[in-house]
Amino acid sequence: MRFNKDSVLRLLIVDDSVEAAEAIVSGLRNDGIAVRPTRPENEAELATQIATQPFDLVVTARDSRSLPLEIVTRAVDGSGKDLPVLLLVDRIDDAVVLEALERGVRGIALRGRIDHVQAVVRNEWADLEARRAQRLLEAQVRETERRCDALIDSSRDPIAYVHEGMHIRANVAYLEMFGFDSFEDIEGMSLLDLVAPAHVDEFKKVLKKLSKGEVPPPHYELEGRDLEGNHFPAVMDFTPATYEGEPCVQIVFRRQETDPELAREVEALRQRDQVTGLFNRGTFLHMLEGAVAETAQNGAHHGLLLLEPDHFVKLVQEIGFDAADNLLVSFADRLRSVLGEHDVAARFGEHQFAVLLRNSDYARTTQVAENLRAAFADHVLEVGARSLNATTSVGGVQIGEKIASVTAVLAKANQGVQSTIGVGGNRVEVFDPAAVDRAEVERVQAWVARIQTAIEGNGFVLHYQPVISLRGEPGETYEALLRMQGSSPGELVQPNSFLPIAEEHGLLWEIDRWVVGRAIAVIAERGRAGKRTTMMVKITQASLQDDTLVRFIGEKLSAHDVHGGLLVLELPEAKVFTHLRQAQDFRAAVAQFGCRVGLEQFGAGLNSSQLLTHFGPAMVKIDRGFMQELTSNPDNQEKIRDIAGKASAAGTLTIAEFVQDAASMTFLFGSGVDYVQGYFLAAAGPEMNYEFE
Repeated sequence: MRFNKDSVLRLLIVDDSVEAAEAIVSGLRNDGIAVRPTRPENEAELATQIATQPFDLVVTARDSRSLPLEIVTRAVDGSGKDLPVLLLVDRIDDAVVLEALERGVRGIALRGRIDHVQAVVRNEWADLEARRAQRLLEAQVRETERRCDALIDSSRDPIAYVHEGMHIRANVAYLEMFGFDSFEDIEGMSLLDLVAPAHVDEFKKVLKKLSKGEVPPPHYELEGRDLEGNHFPAVMDFTPATYEGEPCVQIVFRRQETDPELAREVEALRQRDQVTGLFNRGTFLHMLEGAVAETAQNGAHHGLLLLEPDHFVKLVQEIGFDAADNLLVSFADRLRSVLGEHDVAARFGEHQFAVLLRNSDYARTTQVAENLRAAFADHVLEVGARSLNATTSVGGVQIGEKIASVTAVLAKANQGVQSTIGVGGNRVEVFDPAAVDRAEVERVQAWVARIQTAIEGNGFVLHYQPVISLRGEPGETYEALLRMQGSSPGELVQPNSFLPIAEEHGLLWEIDRWVVGRAIAVIAERGRAGKRTTMMVKITQASLQDDTLVRFIGEKLSAHDVHGGLLVLELPEAKVFTHLRQAQDFRAAVAQFGCRVGLEQFGAGLNSSQLLTHFGPAMVKIDRGFMQELTSNPDNQEKIRDIAGKASAAGTLTIAEFVQDAASMTFLFGSGVDYVQGYFLAAAGPEMNYEFE
């Protein structure tokens, strides 16, 4: 399962060591998982938190003394919630596995292997989401079954459900057709009793095939027999179904009052498009649903193609609107001439056609798509008295286990059509699920090359957002925000598009150097213009590994004759918590130049206030999650007051970002926060023109 960027893991973590718990949380965040952690300190807190908060996972250390595994699992079991428990261990042996099984633990993770922890957490989270989705679907199925049951009762079509040849359900229209007063009169009766004697032997063969699980015929003609012994021509439609969880067959038993041959003709006409003679949209969708279901159940492979004549509107304008149907007929005729006898074609939209390729692998699906494109590119269509060439755009998808839903299949095929139309038409684009992984590798490689080019050729730019004092402090402060220049003039790429790739490929430290170097140069330019500007710059944990950035800062400050007190370096709280010693050394090293170090995303960790003492940041930027619906969220308000109070006592300045309305400003002014920034005050931009006075 892939989680989108808005998926948040609500994690209850049990560990005697706050640092160890924070390391796990940080490791999960490094893997791209947005974590909202909570850590209970005693049994009472554990019970309260489980009862009142909607957690996704519990991660508990096996060596926890304050809350042993037995207490944790007992609290989880007592809650009645589907809350998986994962066990953190230093090593795995027989005793660990047996204890985990005995306590109902769903997964075991090696604490010393964060990649293993990440994998176990992702797997169990995915399983949990799958179970939740299944429960939701089951509820929806029950509701759908209830609605369907009501519709069947009110239907004018005679409908019955049959299991092993016996009636288990029938609606009123069915009972009336055979002369029964209530379902009790027919319950358990064999379907053969309602078939005329002359047709019984043949119909027995049909029932035998159904009992073996073979696919029923879509239609079966015979003579029925009512309660009075009267015979009448009828047609039966079979559909595999379930009733009260048991497999059965739904039968629509229609009386044929007219000539059977005429009835067949009427049914055939009902399935066809009246202009082209191809199957209509409704009939094709029914066939597609069957193909998708077969793929999901049996692993079969089918292909779907969607086709549109290129520049259809222009073609119609040229030949006249009265000849539009003739054009569609010619297009349909050409389409038929290319397809095989087992391929199914339909008019799917006003001028869109669909083809279902049964038992077709990706190679054949692609080949048929290309054959269709070439067949129109090289052919002249006869439209009444006129002749014209009409190329076509073809989009397709291989229906496989990875994409086995009608909605997904149609969306991918239509995406292919629109893509080919967008580049001029007369093209084929067939979605290959196996190609997605290859495309992702190529995409990442392209990004790496682009990032390296930006570092070497000044392909980055800085935008600046003012940081405003609520206490009337003099001077101006801006935060420098990194952007990448796009492929077209004026286009900018946001950092969340390239920083994860840069981190994965070891490029963050080079980006840090570029940002810091540019910021110092801007401070110098502002100084020469008579403006004393403090600049806040984000850096990453990659720059804590050695003294490379420290020496670079010293060189740049000296070269530009800039005092280090005008440069504030920001590190994420979570990274400092897990690299505390390195962060302390870095802070001490840059302090020799007068530079200050602050923390961003502050308050999101398990014990953020500890860092005020152990790290001593010059300022902290409150995590923007606490700014969401601030004026109507008492918990967030209390958290901000608490952070501001503790920071003030420690001599640390506080900044609230993401300020979006006047009501939030009013609260922040009275909460003890020192600085604010956000779109309500000023958006980030390439210019530094905010009036601080």
